[in-house]
Amino acid sequence: MRYLYRSIALLALGISAPALAQATAPVTATSPNGSIVVEVKTVEDGRLAYTVTRKGKPILAPSRLGFLFTDAEKIDRSLAITGTERADKDETWQQPWGEWRQIRNQYRELTVHVAETQRNKRRFDVRFRIYDDGVGFRYEVPAQAQLARANIAEELTEFAFASDGTAWWKPAFLWNREEYLYNKTPLSALGTADTPVTIKLEDGTHVALHEAALVDYSGMAVARSGGTTLRAALTPGAGAAKVVKNGAWTTPWRTLIVADDAAGIYSSHLMLNLNEPNKLGDVSWFKPGKFAGVWWNMIKGEWSWARGPKHGATTANVKRYIDFAAANGIPNVLVEGWNVGWDGDWFGNGWAMDFAQPTEDFDAGVLAAYAKKKGVQLVGHHETGGAASHYENQFDKAFKFAADHNITVVKTGYVTDAGQIERVDADGTKYREWHEGQWMSNHFVRVAEAAAKYKVAFDSHEPIKGTGLHRTYPNWVSREGSRGMEYNSWAGKNPPEHEANLVFTRMLEGPMDFTPGVLSLTGENGSAILSTEAKQLALYVVLYSPVVMAADTPENYARHMDTFKFIRDVPTDWEDTRVLNGEVGDYVTIARQVRGGKDWYIGGITDEEARSVSFDLSFLKPGVTYTAEIYRDGDDADYRTDKRHSVAIEKRVLRSTDKLSLRMAPGGGFAIRLKAGK
Repeated sequence: MRYLYRSIALLALGISAPALAQATAPVTATSPNGSIVVEVKTVEDGRLAYTVTRKGKPILAPSRLGFLFTDAEKIDRSLAITGTERADKDETWQQPWGEWRQIRNQYRELTVHVAETQRNKRRFDVRFRIYDDGVGFRYEVPAQAQLARANIAEELTEFAFASDGTAWWKPAFLWNREEYLYNKTPLSALGTADTPVTIKLEDGTHVALHEAALVDYSGMAVARSGGTTLRAALTPGAGAAKVVKNGAWTTPWRTLIVADDAAGIYSSHLMLNLNEPNKLGDVSWFKPGKFAGVWWNMIKGEWSWARGPKHGATTANVKRYIDFAAANGIPNVLVEGWNVGWDGDWFGNGWAMDFAQPTEDFDAGVLAAYAKKKGVQLVGHHETGGAASHYENQFDKAFKFAADHNITVVKTGYVTDAGQIERVDADGTKYREWHEGQWMSNHFVRVAEAAAKYKVAFDSHEPIKGTGLHRTYPNWVSREGSRGMEYNSWAGKNPPEHEANLVFTRMLEGPMDFTPGVLSLTGENGSAILSTEAKQLALYVVLYSPVVMAADTPENYARHMDTFKFIRDVPTDWEDTRVLNGEVGDYVTIARQVRGGKDWYIGGITDEEARSVSFDLSFLKPGVTYTAEIYRDGDDADYRTDKRHSVAIEKRVLRSTDKLSLRMAPGGGFAIRLKAGK
């Protein structure tokens, strides 16, 4: 009888009963090597669910799919699979800059067509792309009268993990945006979390849950709905609906990277591959590189962004930084606080910010010419104070000013509490938005497009999370998020495990402007940073960004010239990257090959525990001799003592057949340059 009722319902949709019999059977698809299997079927009153297995072991148990709306019935029950489409792809594409030059994109695709069998009879598709190292899927909703406007209250997307495990996660929807330390808890104790969430399941399998291609949609957090089941939790918007869509639309990709170990998680290209190709064309005008800057003294409270006796961004100070950069082969100098608008309560009112009007003690023309003469470029800074609409009103004049002054990279900022971005519509109506809401996801695309018109790249701070969009908009070269070096200046410093957490969590989003290299190891009021000096060097290899800061001051670097040599030498653009070992939150060793060259660099970091790591050098070119310049923790180094500056600098001759064993001190690390011989 139940089959008869459903047959009648499907006939109303123009679907025959035999099609129903075919559709109610589970639909399956596998990854190219067959290790990952996705199954989609209807269960319990026509609810749509999917499962994921790997190497015969369940990763996700049946997990629901669907939507809640603010003004319409939810899409949940009485669903039928009406058909499927399949496709295979295997291509290789090249990044203009990045951790790897060549990216292979190989997957099998399954598109599942779904329709309601009762009442509204709305239609949608779920497209799965199944890789050997994970799965991406998204909803695709065709234009239809029954859903001409979708006011989405929430997704019903579930990730029902088949077993418990250990999860590394940071809380979502709190006032300080993404600037929180990572929790390490059982998966079954996870709260409401930003993604990526990284999980080590009970059998040792590692899974990273995130999203790709976040465009015209709100960011997805996840909330535990019971046991080990997580459900999508969309970022709010200014209105009742978290997302508003018209006509045909798609969601971002919901992503699961799956690997045997932590190293395999980091090595995945799934995030990049699920984004659209470069939309900007030739971006060779952007040159990856390091920058010094008028910054750390402000973070320590010794200089100010605002005008007055402590103002940092003066012509004289910037000339001194340009001289320092030129003398040390650093191609860029960042200047913060150069423009009008910093005086007073800019945190609460960014509307005074003018990104084409320097302060009277900052001569932009003189400094642009001085920098050019010295072979250095300035890096601009656009701090909005959360006044995002005010920034948009200045796009053309702001980026033209940058281009006219030979500034090809701008650091942007959105310092305001979560949920307090100020949006002003054309009619003057004001709203408050979240940093990761739908409106801001579109704002950042508008920044990319506006900057690209003037051949300017940008590095966003207080950003929306990274979802691989630097493939589509390769002038979006880096972003902050997740407590960078500035937190090491203040009370409540980052613990030594923080960077080892970042590698396998935040760094899965893409480049991070962490601002490493504080060799003085001191922050505000002379407080001690919880790191060894060697670890500061290692961060240039371990935490990737094509624009990376030599964050300390020229005066402090002058006291550490022996170790500063590594910062001068290390590049920021890579041909290949290898994760040699690592455990989430404990330690990691990463090797990177110089783009277009033969040399390699290796960085290793640990948490508060001293440990020794061993790794072979089989990634080196056979038959070539390499001179290794090794900067490691001294035998007495310890982040908790005055010996945190103890560094041993050694040279060795190495080949691909060799193996290295190195000890890291508590809070320590090591950095290696491998120079290829002839």
